[in-house]
Amino acid sequence: MAERITAYIGLGSNLGDRRHTIREALASLDRHPEIEVSRVSDIKETPPLGQASEPYYLNGVAEIHTTLTPEELLSVLMSTEDILGRTRRGRWGPRTIDLDLLLFGRKIVRQPHLIVPHPQMHLRSFVLDGLCQLDGDLIHPLFHEPVRELARRLGGGNFVLDPAGPQLVSIAGPIGVGKTTLVKRLAAVLDGQVVLEPYDTNPFLAKVYAGQKDLALDSQLYFLLHRADQLCPEALSQECVSLTDYVFQKELIYARRLLNAEQLRLYERVYEVFARIVKPPALVIYLEDSPQRCLERIHQRNRPYEQQIALEFLEALHQDYEQLFADWRVCPLIRLPVSKVGINNEAAIEHVALQIKAYIAEREPVTVA
Repeated sequence: MAERITAYIGLGSNLGDRRHTIREALASLDRHPEIEVSRVSDIKETPPLGQASEPYYLNGVAEIHTTLTPEELLSVLMSTEDILGRTRRGRWGPRTIDLDLLLFGRKIVRQPHLIVPHPQMHLRSFVLDGLCQLDGDLIHPLFHEPVRELARRLGGGNFVLDPAGPQLVSIAGPIGVGKTTLVKRLAAVLDGQVVLEPYDTNPFLAKVYAGQKDLALDSQLYFLLHRADQLCPEALSQECVSLTDYVFQKELIYARRLLNAEQLRLYERVYEVFARIVKPPALVIYLEDSPQRCLERIHQRNRPYEQQIALEFLEALHQDYEQLFADWRVCPLIRLPVSKVGINNEAAIEHVALQIKAYIAEREPVTVA
């Protein structure tokens, strides 16, 4: 007797009577002798991923039980689409009905015509929200993370991988949290480009920490110019992933803490110019730890100009980072406690590297005329 598997189907429609077509698709699947539609998430309206001029979608997720193989189930899904009038017009084109095989138990399938788990599901809130409604504890078979965690990373957004340019991953967090160490460890696993903050070359930083507030603007502009140079698309590798130990948007955090009102007004005008030319990250990893432990690391590494940093300053930075990432919509965001990537925990580093690979695009092949 064939094994009965729980699978999850993504539902979508943006042409015709969308809700009626989705109901018809579900009814057709449920009539199949080897498929039982057990539960369906809420059906919600979402904007299209492709052309903004396309009609909005209705999207949801169905849980089914089936004795079919993944390949047989795919054939049923495609036949159902055809019966309901789908015309295949390429990627993200409008369609009367879209039935995607998202998960098939814990099975992993890699075939030219079928990839399970669905290769883009971790980038789509309209998929993950439906899965969470049905079972937020479902574990993604490749990432070994619950779908609830995958949904949290998106902040309600839907993202598309862009293979055309450099792939940037930014490790973010306050001073002393261990960003540089993590970048180097990940780069070694991913064979990536390391891009580090120019702390040691900033001629103003030590004097600012020593109390010369009149040099704070000079110090912040130094960092701004150098980071903009580092993160312009031309400076980043086209051959491999680039990993930085900062996120560009944190520039305003420090500027607002260190500059007076007049300096900040000038700085913000300059910042806006450079913010338009830097490469946005494909993924941000927010490295989390307590301000007290960050201060302990600062004392351990014993950089002379950092020894004046007070716990109160780190607590304020912690709050600023939390505020920055509370409404983050630039790209997917992984919150990573330092405790999960200890010094000798190579398995944890491999796990994080596996996640990174899922959020960056493969490099486009070079074509020769």
